[in-house]
Amino acid sequence: MIILKDGSAINNLKGLSPVESMILNAIEKSKIRYQYTNLKELAFELKVRERIIINSRLMNSSAAMFATFPDSSFNPYYWIKTINGYRLQAGRRPSAAIRDIFENSYLYSFECVTAIVLIYYKSILDSIRPEYFDRLYSPMLIWGHNFNDAMHMVTYEGIDNIPGDVYYFSNPDYEDPIWMGENAVFLEYNQYFGHGIGIVTHSKMIEALNTLRRMNATRSAFQLNQTTRLDFSELYKYS
Repeated sequence: MIILKDGSAINNLKGLSPVESMILNAIEKSKIRYQYTNLKELAFELKVRERIIINSRLMNSSAAMFATFPDSSFNPYYWIKTINGYRLQAGRRPSAAIRDIFENSYLYSFECVTAIVLIYYKSILDSIRPEYFDRLYSPMLIWGHNFNDAMHMVTYEGIDNIPGDVYYFSNPDYEDPIWMGENAVFLEYNQYFGHGIGIVTHSKMIEALNTLRRMNATRSAFQLNQTTRLDFSELYKYS
């Protein structure tokens, strides 16, 4: 359900792409009340969500590999490896460094949480002015849950199946801790992207994680009842 505080009509939102229209339809059909100041704020969320989906597909088709931190790699022209993650080199622009991950993906390897952070950064960059992005996200440190507070990533209980949201598939009987679960972007109906697994259906995500359990495991992987997404209303202030 969509509430526009200024009383605007949703049908005044013109020129949407097929992906944006799909996202809008999902939000409209939701039982949750999604409130926006005006059509521009709603359009901004649709744009960022579309970019999350596009960038997830780009990462899936890229040469970026799945790796734990000890075996990970980032392009040293932009990044310095520290004990807490990859820190942006002095004098390098965050916007250029984030673009490089998608343009020179063969130089990068990371795990699934970092993949989500990188997709979020790239999607925000695609939606606001590069100079704003550089100011907001400098200095920049990336790995796992290390990211700039200005990203405005939030996690809450419940699943609403809005394309562009991120869900977590838990694997309680994992063998290797790196496969204790998978963060996955919900792309569209029954289609998820998880770095290291790829673009698969819900059942195939569970099936893939179940092949990564310890011997004599008894518990199946499952999707947690939680959603991670960007706080689009906060990000809209930067647009």
